[in-house]
Amino acid sequence: MGSPKTKPALERLGHDIRNARLRRRITVADLAVRAETSASSIARLERGDPGVAIGTLADVLVVLGLLERLADLIDIRKDDLGLALTAKQGPLRGRSFAARLKKQKTRTEEKQDRQDVVDPDGASF
Repeated sequence: MGSPKTKPALERLGHDIRNARLRRRITVADLAVRAETSASSIARLERGDPGVAIGTLADVLVVLGLLERLADLIDIRKDDLGLALTAKQGPLRGRSFAARLKKQKTRTEEKQDRQDVVDPDGASF
């Protein structure tokens, strides 16, 4: 399941969660109760099982006092590749209010030009 690169990363994450739990002297059962999950889910998380829900991970991090680490996981200010691609692409430009107003006025005039022409006999073209 997943990329071969993910397995070692998830195992390391699980190992780190286990160490954080042990440093706080929290048992698996206590962590499970506090995180409102099962002890088997905690054990799977600590083994690096990719099937554990991210919500379970977040709940465990709350109990361990490490939730800010999850929020910082993908910090776009530190995304060197994304920043480089954005800089290469250049600034995105939007339409100004005046340009939108002008376009709306042009559309209104075109609609008026396309209105049906009615002759005196009542036939439309």
